Amino acid sequence: MKRIHSKAGKLLVLASSLLLLSSFARSADDKDQSDINKRLDESAKVLNEVMSVPDKAIPDKVMRDAKCIAVIPSMVKIAVGFGGSHGKGVASCRTEAGAWSAPAPVTITGGSWGLQLGGQAIDLVMVIMNDQGMQHLLSSKFKLGADASAAAGPVGRDAAADTDWKMKAEVLTYSRARGIFAGVDLNGSAITQDKDETRVLYGKFMPFADILSGKVPPPEPSRPFLVSLQKYSAQSAEHGEVSTSSPDSASK
Repeated sequence: MKRIHSKAGKLLVLASSLLLLSSFARSADDKDQSDINKRLDESAKVLNEVMSVPDKAIPDKVMRDAKCIAVIPSMVKIAVGFGGSHGKGVASCRTEAGAWSAPAPVTITGGSWGLQLGGQAIDLVMVIMNDQGMQHLLSSKFKLGADASAAAGPVGRDAAADTDWKMKAEVLTYSRARGIFAGVDLNGSAITQDKDETRVLYGKFMPFADILSGKVPPPEPSRPFLVSLQKYSAQSAEHGEVSTSSPDSASK
């Protein structure tokens, strides 16, 4: 009888442990989903705030000609040997149809440039300007300055960006700290696909190129970010509203 009670007790403890682990796993999944949804909202907010001040915004021509745009809200300084920086955000590219693709979670890790900004969190916007830069982004891992040429982007909605030498760069980079928005040198920073957050956002892993080429339908939480991209790249009137349906259903 004692042995039976002993086995029953062990089974009860095991069942309780499994339930507890399951609860922790669900809590972690919920937190991860909340994190990526918040990052999408913050990315939309960064674009809206940056573009709301015409004389300090990304030039209209830059936004219109952009092949891809990545936003990294709240990049922070980290201590890795000599010091560095790290941030997470999302990227989207124009598809062959001219609309913006579903967002792809990205991670950027850079050098010690963040030290001169006092180490505070800063917002980053990266604008990929040509097909070569777009192909580098689609590769899901590249380094600015080594694999893709980068330059601090011109500022001012009416800036004559088309005559600026910086327009020859594949990637134009911007930062915002303490309310100041300006071009920033990100050479040496590595940009990669955030595979963990990709799984959280889409329920399973999706290849970077599939997402950014328009093969993956955008999830509902990405709507504010995509609406902002359309608004400031002058695409909403030309290509219609954002659709959260799949490419197949849209063609029916």
